[in-house]
This record gives sequence, structure tokens and C-alpha cells, in this order.
Amino acid sequence: MRVKICGITNLEDALDAIAAGADALGFVFYEKSPRYIRPETAKEIISELPPFVERVGLFVNCDAAFVNEIMTTCQLSLAQIHFDADSKFFDALTIKYIKVVRAECKEDLDLYADEYRLVDAFVKSYGGEGKRIDPVWFEGLDCSKMILAGGLNAQNVGDMLKFGFYGVDVSSGVEKTKGKKDRMKVYNFIKEVYNGNI
Repeated sequence: MRVKICGITNLEDALDAIAAGADALGFVFYEKSPRYIRPETAKEIISELPPFVERVGLFVNCDAAFVNEIMTTCQLSLAQIHFDADSKFFDALTIKYIKVVRAECKEDLDLYADEYRLVDAFVKSYGGEGKRIDPVWFEGLDCSKMILAGGLNAQNVGDMLKFGFYGVDVSSGVEKTKGKKDRMKVYNFIKEVYNGNI
């Protein structure tokens, strides 16, 4: 089970998450988000990170050229495409990416079933609102290529591990305020994930 801490806006939160055992950090390049980070700031933070940590850029409603530029400039390792894009968009990407399913119904979970993908509860603001997908939707599904996001925290993530997700992604569930993480919430979240896999 992999753990991604999303919505990183400062170096302290990034290092705390890594120290707690996070496998990946997420940086939001969507200006309408309260967790938005300027590319220059993200680049500075990433330059201070230790090796073997996935660096994920989250993108919403932009063109492929913007994604390619930010990914390269900031030395990010994976682009998270958090909106519906056509094949021309993906063909124009020159970097590694993962698609996001913003699930409104159980049938949406079958989208991109042959790919690793992130599944999040549908919200108009593109995530970060703490809304959960109904766990019943995952019963009987192969979740081994899904990364679960949306409404997770240390109190409920353990209940989701039985479905066999590839990973989990958390943002608001480990925050003090929007854009600022709570060190103990991060630690407790990752501890719950690891305990569930021992």
C-alpha cells in the first residue's frame, strides 16, 4: 500500500510527511484551490527533498504544454490529470501521468480499468472537500490499480484497506487548516495504513 500526502505548500510539511513514511507528495497547480502552490515555490521545495520520493503535480483544466512545462521546470515525477481530457491532450504529454476518475456513481469506477488511476469522489471544486466515495461501490471490484482519494483520515482509512487498493491519497484529512498539514494527523494516518498491512 502506497501513501500520497497531497496539497503540500511548504517544506516543513513535505519533510514531516516523508519522515512519517509517505511515498509520494502532491503539489496543486490549480489556482482556484486553497492548496495552490506557485511553480517557483514547488521547485524550491522539491530541490530539498531526499531521493526515492514520488513528486506529483496536480493539474486541472489546462493544456498539455502547461503540464509539460511545469513538470520539467519543477522536476516532478508524475502528473495527476484531475479533469476530463481528450486523447490529443494525453498524446501531447511528454511526461508520465495518471488519470483521475471523479466518481459520481459506481459505474464510473470501471473507467480506465486497465490502467493505474486515482479515484476520487466527485465535487465541483476538484477535490479537497473531504467527500468520500461510498465503500459499498468497491465490493466485488478489482481495486489493485486504484489509488483511493476523498474524505480519508486516520479514523476511516483502516476500513478501506480490505479492498486491496494500490494506494491511498489524503489532503484535507491531515490538515490543521487548508494548505497547512498537522504533523500528528499525517503520522497517525500513515500509521493506520501500515498497521492494516502487517
